[in-house]
Amino acid sequence: MRVLVTGGAGFIGSHVVDALLAAGHEPHVLDNLSSGQRENLPQGVPLSEVDIRDTPALSAAFDEARPEAICHHAAQVSVARSVREPAVDAEINIVGMLNVISQAHRVGASRFVFASSGGALYGETSEAADETTVAMPISPYGIGKWMGERYLDWAAGELGFAAVSLRYSNVYGPRQSVEGEAGVVAAFCRDLEAGADLTIFGDGCQTRDFVFVGDVARANVAAIERANPGEAAAVNVSTGEAVEINMLAGLLGELVAARLGRDDSGTPRHEASRAGDIRHSLMDPSAAAGRLGWCPEVLLRDGLERTVAWLVGAER
Repeated sequence: MRVLVTGGAGFIGSHVVDALLAAGHEPHVLDNLSSGQRENLPQGVPLSEVDIRDTPALSAAFDEARPEAICHHAAQVSVARSVREPAVDAEINIVGMLNVISQAHRVGASRFVFASSGGALYGETSEAADETTVAMPISPYGIGKWMGERYLDWAAGELGFAAVSLRYSNVYGPRQSVEGEAGVVAAFCRDLEAGADLTIFGDGCQTRDFVFVGDVARANVAAIERANPGEAAAVNVSTGEAVEINMLAGLLGELVAARLGRDDSGTPRHEASRAGDIRHSLMDPSAAAGRLGWCPEVLLRDGLERTVAWLVGAER
């Protein structure tokens, strides 16, 4: 199947490209390279350097790729920026997605997988959130993800799309950026390699659900292959395991010290909790087994070892 991966040169998107190739599909990447990198892509994979807000260029890229399916990962991914610049966030994450849906329909690509966000939709969870949990987004970024899912409901009903929104928990793994608003795993690796103290906001007993990027990529392939025409589904992609940030810091400290041959595994420094930070985020992935034939395979320690091997002490 010819699959267009928007944002395919980025952290998650490039792993989706790898998984599509391994499954025998033909990926074509569309990315404006604002954060993605050509180096993330296997040799020979076509790349259209296009912004999803640029309708004429987007149309030309679709004409060139002639995809049968879309994996949509192109997005503005900073929650903080979405709060500072909500109009820009909406222009990229809502209007840009509508542009992609429109072009997909124009060329007859009716299979559509959308990178959504469980954390941004569910917010604070006292128990594992499943797909029936009421979405309560509190940031423009989360609202954009919720809107994207609603537009896919419309596209399934009106245009016959076979659509799946994959609600990711906290994704980590190789190729994750250590710059800017880095994910906590990448940020901890960066600081540990530099010999800096880890900063933990709050008491560190807050929990997150970490899922390895290779497992996320497999979920995208399964969703492309199993999506049902005329239906829009939302599926959690997570592990269902709550990991305390203190425990994560200790494990990463041990792994980074071993990688660099150091005795010191770092000392966390606790600061006041940040306004708006949620304490517990946990998602139930069990529905994905029945709908997609997917379940997480990579255990946390194994995934962190692979991540440290890529992020720490290596030329990337």
